[in-house]
Amino acid sequence: MSIFVNRHSRVIIQGFTGQHATFHASEAIRYGTQVVGGVTPGKGGSKHLGLPVFDTVAEAVSETGADVSGIFVPPAFAADAIMEAIEAGIRVIVVIADGIPVQDMIRVQRYRLGRDCLVLGPNTPGIITPGECKVGIMPAGIYRPGRIGVVSRSGTLNYEAVEQLGKLGLGQSTAVGIGGDPVNGTDFVTVLKAFEQDPDTDAIVMIGEIGGPQEVAAARWAKENMQKPLIGFVAGASAPPGRRMGHAGAIIEGEEDTAKAKMDAMEELGVYVVRNPARIGETVLRALKERLGSAVSG
Repeated sequence: MSIFVNRHSRVIIQGFTGQHATFHASEAIRYGTQVVGGVTPGKGGSKHLGLPVFDTVAEAVSETGADVSGIFVPPAFAADAIMEAIEAGIRVIVVIADGIPVQDMIRVQRYRLGRDCLVLGPNTPGIITPGECKVGIMPAGIYRPGRIGVVSRSGTLNYEAVEQLGKLGLGQSTAVGIGGDPVNGTDFVTVLKAFEQDPDTDAIVMIGEIGGPQEVAAARWAKENMQKPLIGFVAGASAPPGRRMGHAGAIIEGEEDTAKAKMDAMEELGVYVVRNPARIGETVLRALKERLGSAVSG
């Protein structure tokens, strides 16, 4: 199994005919993702990459049965694109753009209240279930099917963790980027719940960053609700207070926002905390052996 996307997911791309969308849609198709079309207003009725182009998401859903959307539109238009996908009944929405105004994302969060959909991002590398479905910009070649879940605010550290796991023979059930902007569509707890319920996920790697309380909140939830081992790392140990580091949401606003404070709190809550990112893979292996016995399947 997997979480959120799989070989049966029917994917559309919003902003389909743009340069970046074209490249990443082509990569997804090559990977085997079931991309069924795309949306570019004003170009409905045409073909792109051999697939139909629609003027609206509603038309795309009606004609193709799409349930997943990858959004490759500029930040200024992204909120409207997200809400259009929500309104059309898209189940999983992957928002690649960064720099979407915070006020726009607050409007999106209000709009989606009470609706059954998952919004990954903004500022996410996407989501991948290895060997089945890829929606986003991640380098698919480093992922392999397996039983380790990965969830991360950082794209590059997602890739780093996955590469380390691969060298140890450990594949991934699904790897999820929740994005690094201040207001995200999905938090760590939502993803951890899904991994905990997935019978084919044995352990979860959670990679956070400075700024905000969600890593500690997730560790607290895990202590009370999870049976599977949780391995955690927080990037930004050397970041100075008050300065944004990389992502718009990665900014220390108080002592509890620092990487050290977060990792100390997570460790107290029972997370296998990694202090050096080069040791993510070996820590996962140790956690599996300690919690699940020496028989480790990758």
